[in-house]
Amino acid sequence: MKKLKQALEAAHLIDRLERLSRSADARTGLNPAQWEALRYVACANRFSRSPAALADYLNSTRGTVSQTLIALEDKGFIARKPNVKDRRSVELVLTDAGQIALAKDPLIDLAHDIAADPSADVETLVVALRAALRQTINRNGGKSFGACHTCRFFQRGAHKKGATAPHRCGLLDEPLSNADSLAICMEHQESVEAGG
Repeated sequence: MKKLKQALEAAHLIDRLERLSRSADARTGLNPAQWEALRYVACANRFSRSPAALADYLNSTRGTVSQTLIALEDKGFIARKPNVKDRRSVELVLTDAGQIALAKDPLIDLAHDIAADPSADVETLVVALRAALRQTINRNGGKSFGACHTCRFFQRGAHKKGATAPHRCGLLDEPLSNADSLAICMEHQESVEAGG
């Protein structure tokens, strides 16, 4: 019972931190949905930077996401380009202005606040929050959108002869660079080794 009471207090603190962080979002000229979309495009891999994947990640409707993307395009923070593999779809890309905006992301201030406590065990906090996120996603029937290197399909050092990328995605049979391996993917399925 004590653990549940402490967990409820932690949930309230997370909720309050989110609200305070979102109020800082508004002072930047971007609303919370626009910030979330901008952050997603910045950390998603090339297979996952589509409007549909963004809608899945945000657990939002495609219509809502479409309006968010139009606003970000109008502000010059993102652009759409034809998908090289499938000309019927588009890939979302950050512009230089989008990169500059992300350098002023209000979440950076929150990260500094978390890191400022010398007694805080940030690593343990991250592990606990990842576990809670995983449980919430499972309960809601969502997708994990984890980093490639934690996916069961990630093949470290499995590049094909003559390939310039050191890794492969076993699901999509695509080469992955070291940077790709750190990006989040809509096809992600957590590996047992990653803590599933």
